[in-house]
Parts: sequence; structure tokens; C-alpha cells
Amino acid sequence: MFELTANNAGEYLAVRGYKERPVSITELGGGVSNTVLLIESSHGRFVLKQALEKLRVEQDWFSDRSRAIREAEALRMLADRLPEGSIPAILFEDPNNCLFAMSAAPVAARTWKSLLLDGVIREQTAEQIARLQVALIRASWRSSEWAARLGDLAVFDQLRLDPYYRATARRHPDLAGFFEGLIADARERGAALTHGDWSPKNFLVDGDAVMAIDFEVIHFGAPTFDAAFLLNHLLLKGFHRPEWAASYVRAARNAWQTLAAGLPQGADWFEAGTIAHLGGLMLARIDGKSPVEYLRDEPTREHVRQFARELILRRPASIDEVLTRVAP
Repeated sequence: MFELTANNAGEYLAVRGYKERPVSITELGGGVSNTVLLIESSHGRFVLKQALEKLRVEQDWFSDRSRAIREAEALRMLADRLPEGSIPAILFEDPNNCLFAMSAAPVAARTWKSLLLDGVIREQTAEQIARLQVALIRASWRSSEWAARLGDLAVFDQLRLDPYYRATARRHPDLAGFFEGLIADARERGAALTHGDWSPKNFLVDGDAVMAIDFEVIHFGAPTFDAAFLLNHLLLKGFHRPEWAASYVRAARNAWQTLAAGLPQGADWFEAGTIAHLGGLMLARIDGKSPVEYLRDEPTREHVRQFARELILRRPASIDEVLTRVAP
């Protein structure tokens, strides 16, 4: 298989028939699981993305590279079902090399993660992201079509359930039953499309515009996983920067209230499910295969560890109670 790099991307595009040589090729932050390159020429900008088989982490962690083509297919299917500009447009696919091209975000766009870590904490952005999740859920709620298309959870298991939940259960054997329950819920709920990495790093923000990216683990499953994923990242940043904790919590509260208000009927299980996954994900970002990189000092890590265990062992009755525990 051809291995994409910044050095050979120009040659790759020429072979595909792109006659104009790129002005610049920049490697972007593709996380640990992809090679992602920004291609810029006089005619515009676009992104090349290729899935890696072995992820860039210390421990052995592998995943099926064909997830790239599944991601491209999902983006194509969602193009006319989500707000315009809220996801990238697919330009071409190369199944043989597990690679595809997509539109790029505006030049001035920044990841929501970078903004949050700089103290730029806009509640409006949190609400926009929650509305986008509502649109994703409502576009697929209890849909047999989406279940048939994206019901395979193999990649989600490889990139989320195993490194987050099973790995953390091995570190906390007294919670093994709890994590088994989370895995069963994530695999069996089958309610709506679930992004699987609904994280601030995967939202590109340009003023009032937000684009969601990185759909490589999208599947038809338990959207409570996404709700918990987002809340978890906001709360972890509150532990990281306690002087801004109240602002992170306000953003989390706005996101949750917006999401809860937009859920379809028959989702009375959603809040309890979100709280359960929140506890598991918070502990996983300390003791799983992918610990959050900005929580480095052990006293803070231990504080988060004990907070997460408290959520799991003495589960709050509401999201509001969780948020109040972080910033009263």
C-alpha cells in the first residue's frame, strides 16, 4: 500500500491527474490514527487523509485501515442531511490506499480545543455543537437504513471500546462489571448515529461557523457516548485550568441543555446513559490507552481519577449535579 507523506503527496496527486503542483503541503494534526495533509495551490485548498494501521501511541494499538473509506461514505451520505458547511465535502476516494480527499475549513479556522485551552470559552459555540449533534441524531433516529449502513461497530471497538473501557477495567478490576455494562450499552443500544470522537479537537471554529471533522469511528449506536465525550473534555479542562472551571462548566451546561431540549421522543434513558458513559470516559482518559495529554502532574490526575470513580460508584441523579460538583 502507498504510504502518504508530505514529501510524496505532490507526486501522488500528479499520478491522479492533478496537473497543478501544490504551492504548499502541510502536515496537520491527524491525531494518533491518521496522516492528514493540507494541500494548497493557486486554485484553492483541500485535505488528504489516510488511515494508519498502527496508531502513534506507546502501546500496541491497531485498527482496520478501511475505516477511511467508511468515513468518506458517511460524509457523502450526511452531506444533504446536516447544515451546509458543518462537515467537509468529499472530493475523491482511493479505496486501494485507504485514502480520501475532502474540502478544507476556512484559513482562519481554529480547533475548538485550542480556543478552549487559550481561555476563549464561548457558550454559543457549545450550543452550536450541541445543535449539530441533535441534527445527527434526528437524521438517523431509530433508522433501519442507517443501522444497515453503519451498524458494524468493529472500528469503534478497536479505537474506543477496547482502548478506553477494557484497558481501564484492567487497571480498575473492581469496576470491571461497570465497564462491561458500558460496552454492552454502546454495542446494543442502536438508537442513532454516533460520531465516536465528539471532542473539541474535532470542531473547527471560524467566528460563528463550526465544522465537525474526523468521522472515522462513526456508527449506528448509543449517542449518549458522544454527549458524554463532549462533556468529559470540557470538565477535564476545568481540572486542568481551575481558574476557568466555571466558564468550562457554563459551556458544558449550555451544550447539555441544548442537546436535551432537541432530543426526539422516547429518549428518557438519555441522561442516565450520558452520566454513566461520562464516568467511564473520565477515568479512561487517566488510566486507559489514550490518557489526556495536558493533565501531566500526578496530584491532578489522582484528583480526576477519584472524581471519576465517585461518579461511577455514587452516580449523580442528573447532569446538573455532575456539573455542580466541578464548579458549584
